[in-house]
Amino acid sequence: MHKSKTTGALDVQNKQISDWLLKLEPRLADIAKITTEFIDNIDSTNITHVLWEKLVQKINDNYTRYDGFLITMGTNTLAYASSALSFALLKIGKPVVLTGAQIPAEGISSDAHNNLVNGVRVASMKLGGVFVVFGSKIILGCRAKKISESDLDAFKTFNNRDFGEISIGIKINDNNHLGHTKKFTPKNGFDDNVVCLTLIPGLKNEHIIGIINNGVRGLVIRAYGSGDIPYDLLPSLEYARNKKVPVVVTTQCPGGATIMGLNDVGLKALHTGVIQAFDMSMETMSTKLMWLLKQKTPYEKIQIKMHENMCGEVDINRAKVFLN
Repeated sequence: MHKSKTTGALDVQNKQISDWLLKLEPRLADIAKITTEFIDNIDSTNITHVLWEKLVQKINDNYTRYDGFLITMGTNTLAYASSALSFALLKIGKPVVLTGAQIPAEGISSDAHNNLVNGVRVASMKLGGVFVVFGSKIILGCRAKKISESDLDAFKTFNNRDFGEISIGIKINDNNHLGHTKKFTPKNGFDDNVVCLTLIPGLKNEHIIGIINNGVRGLVIRAYGSGDIPYDLLPSLEYARNKKVPVVVTTQCPGGATIMGLNDVGLKALHTGVIQAFDMSMETMSTKLMWLLKQKTPYEKIQIKMHENMCGEVDINRAKVFLN
């Protein structure tokens, strides 16, 4: 990104910047032998599943040529991308690291230099999985969440501890994502015909039913509290079940977890067949649903798969503590 001379707003640079990025720190060659590939130059706000699929395909095409992969991108949808790649690249034996910067690299106070260097360091480790490297944190890709639009420490691990920490050295806190040489085949593809609704007082059944009748294939509802939905909306949830449209329910509370059944309004909604998100982030639950739909997962198995811990994204056992 750079500041436009005409508008003053940040915009994408009109050039392929991959080689230019390496000039930020010529000594990167001391860490790894690096080659660059240009995928696209786009504000991450405009990224869709199409670019995620391009990234997966590019990694698969070059999988045997490299020991690790580093993706630089804008921060707005970085957590969505890292979550999506976590599922498409499930059980990958090499590290795929995503990073970016809050301040454009051309700025004197930019955080791009440190994030780029640390991203290369982590991408050179014997790890297997998708990770976000930002500031002093290494975050599992399916647990990353952007929490600030201006702080340099912009990302946090959602509902879990950091995968690793970066200081003078690098400390890894989780040994479940080690690199391996087993055969790897990605499961690429996402169905973006998914809609997210935030409950507000007065939302009507016809609003939800209208969306379903318009051909949506999946719904995510940001409910109140621990997944509470008004009794008045139960008919539309039953309508979704009859139409075999999976409905994932999460909470509007920042950093919260969905544990439906604590209150009767949540329990009644749960009985209509909705899928509680437990401790998954919005980025993870939405991209996982998009991925499962594209993998042609039958409606009857969507809930089972949403609650299956595939890459560290969900822990349904935490809910049992609360319910007990």
